[in-house]
Formats: sequence, structure tokens, C-alpha cells
Amino acid sequence: MSVPAPRAAEPAAAPAADAGLTLLVIEGDPAGPLSMPDITEMSGVTGKPVRIRTARNLTEAERLLTDDVHCILLDLADAGVGAGAGAGSGEAAGTAGGPGSGPGRPDELDTLRRVLQLAPHHAVLALTAEADTDRAAEAVRVGAQDYLSRDELDGPVLSRAIRYAVERKRADLAQRQLTESRLRAQENARLERGLLPTPLLAGSGLRFAARYRPGRSRALLGGDFYDMVRTPDGTVHAMIGDVSGHGPDEAALGVELRIAWRALTFAGLCGDELLATLQQVLEHERADDETFATLCAVDISADGRRAGLSLAGHPAPLLVRPGAAPHLLPQEDGGPALGLLRRARWPRRQVELGGLWSLLMYTDGLIEGRIGAGARRLGQEGMVELIGRRLAEGLRGEELLDAAVAEVQDLNGGELTDDLAVLLLDRGARAPAEDDRPHWPAGRTAGPPVRT
Repeated sequence: MSVPAPRAAEPAAAPAADAGLTLLVIEGDPAGPLSMPDITEMSGVTGKPVRIRTARNLTEAERLLTDDVHCILLDLADAGVGAGAGAGSGEAAGTAGGPGSGPGRPDELDTLRRVLQLAPHHAVLALTAEADTDRAAEAVRVGAQDYLSRDELDGPVLSRAIRYAVERKRADLAQRQLTESRLRAQENARLERGLLPTPLLAGSGLRFAARYRPGRSRALLGGDFYDMVRTPDGTVHAMIGDVSGHGPDEAALGVELRIAWRALTFAGLCGDELLATLQQVLEHERADDETFATLCAVDISADGRRAGLSLAGHPAPLLVRPGAAPHLLPQEDGGPALGLLRRARWPRRQVELGGLWSLLMYTDGLIEGRIGAGARRLGQEGMVELIGRRLAEGLRGEELLDAAVAEVQDLNGGELTDDLAVLLLDRGARAPAEDDRPHWPAGRTAGPPVRT
């Protein structure tokens, strides 16, 4: 669930190689000592006309600062430009001292700071007196891209200085945006990792593995959600679900449903009562009436040999037991997805698990990927065959999930566009009993059929 970043203002566009330049000159007295180079001389360097606009103060500069301005040239010797329309009197804000400042004389660097605030995405050049190199260097430290002295103010020098200043400003802005983007990405990663669940299975004797991949580019959290907890009576409750749609709103709703499920489970709700309450949560929190969520919930008895299964429009889990081929738990008698029908019911079906078993719960992102370039989907049957083949290769736990997800992506011909979540609960840590027959099948049933 990515935190959207505010859209940053665009920097002034860099002139193309054959484009002209627009220079905004800020000087208090256009008829004063500042003499701009001959426009034809500058045009000879750029090959295109150079447009020069002149502002007597910051009020005029703000009006003339349009999108086609590439650079600003500020005359530091004329600090009166910091005032409004009546700047000719020499009254301007800021009287901080500095080289060349005195009683009643404004600080020209304060004017520069105001220009930088007025045009944060434009390149700014400072024009200084020949001998005032200290103030010129200080102007660069304040934020100007470069400085020029009056004695070198000719066409070729000014043209090169403008282009250099524009490119340097764009590079600075690009680096700043990259840094901000990285910081936002790190914050999103910490946020989304914090929203993923930490299963509470201490004392259950079950092993747990999970894989989660959102379909949205550069996101860590999608609309799929899952959780597992062990209640004080020893029952292990597991859940996996999928909110319709792909985006931050769906991801947020998935987190809300997961947190609500955990709270309701610890409060003692189960089966139809729990799902009906979750539907109320969804109806209250969803952004529109078309949003729904599928869910699969199981509650495994304290002895680990049986479970209650509740389905709300979600594909049934895959059960693997020693001596038997992997097979899907019953899909019949499940209820509709949450948020589709009012006063719906979700029957809870009792399932025998046996002594040793593995239970794979998944969202449709695992089974709806394509096979090759055609329209054929992997489907549940293809997923069952894929898992059985990987089990026959001796893969277990996280290795099994990694191999399964990687193969699904390979079959799809690239990254999956849908969110994907896979859970694997395994009860195989204890010493096997005589009737457990602790070996994994090679793809066909070995022994008598298993009753579910």
C-alpha cells in the first residue's frame, strides 16, 4: 500500500540544442550601469534569438516569470530590486550586514534569497562587481548556480553561463527528487512491512511459511491478506483473503479486514458468525458498494487432526498427506464473497486432516496466471499437479513455495499482474505414528483413498 507522494512542481525546461534562451534580468534601474550584451552577439553563439526581459523589482519579476524563462540574472549591486514598485527610493526589506552593507543599505544577499524563494525551480545567476569575489562566492553558497562580474559580461560568456546554470539547476533538482523518492520508498517499505502480519502460533507445533507478492508495481502490499493465530484453547485459526481491485484503497481494506479477523477470533467468534461480522466491517469501510472480498478460514483443533473450513467465494485449500496425492478440500456448501449479498450464510464444514499433513492456502493470483502466450490459465488442477510434482522432488516449506511461485511466473511469461499470497501450514515435526506413513507421493494415490 504505497503512500502517494505529492506532485512536485516541474523545473524550468532545459532549452533544446536548437532552441533560444529567455533571460529575466532583475535590476532596479534598467537605464543604469548594467549594460546587457548585444543580442545579436549572443544569438551568434546560440544560433537562435535570445529573449531578454527586464524587471525593476520582485513584483515585476513575479509577473514576468513565465514557464518559458530559462534563467534569472540578478544584479547584486542594485539591492533596491527587493522592494516593490517604488524601489527607486532604495527602501527594501532586510538590512543585515555584509560586505558593502551599511546604515540604510539593504543586504543584496537577502534580495537573492527572496528571488530564490520566488523561483525555486529556475536557475539564478548573480552579477557582481569585479572586486567583490567574496560576495560572489557567498551568493553561490546561498543558492545561485553561478556568478558573473560586470567586466566579463559579453555575449559568449553570458550565453554559456546561462546554459551551464540551467543544466546545473536541473541536475540539482533531479538529484533532490531522486533522494526524496528513495526516502519515500523506504518509508513505504517500513510501513507496508509493518502492516504484514506476524503469525501467533507459539505452542502449536505447526510450521508456517508464506509468500506474498502484490500485483502493483513498486508496492509491497496489495489487496490480498492473511493471518494465523492460536487461541488459548489450543485451536489454530488461519485465514487468507482477497479484496477485489488493485490499489492502495484495496490494500488498506485488506489490512482492516485482517486486523478485524484477528480481534474477532480472539473474542471467540468462528465460522458464520465471524464472517457475518467481517462483512459488516467491509460494508462500512469500503470505498464503494461494488467492492467485495473473498475469504477462506480454517480452525484447526488443538490435537491437529481435524479442522473447520469456511469459504466465502474463495478457492478451497490444498491438502497433502503422506501416502496420498495432493487434493483440494471440498468447495461445496461455501458461501458468497463478503459484500455481495445481505443476510448471507457461510456454512462451516468439518474436515479430517489426520496425523501428518500440509495445508496450502492461496489467493487466485496463484491459479489465474496464463500458460504461455494463449488465454489458457493454470487453474486449480494445474496448481495441484505443479505442487505434487515439486513435492515429489523433495521440496518442503519455503523451498516449496519459492519453487511454486517461480514456476507460476515462468508459465505466465513474466511478472503476475494480480496480487498473490500463499500460506503453508505443516504438521510434520513430531515423530510419525505407525499409520502416518510419512512419505510424500510421487503424483498418484498410494494406499486406500482418504476420506474428507
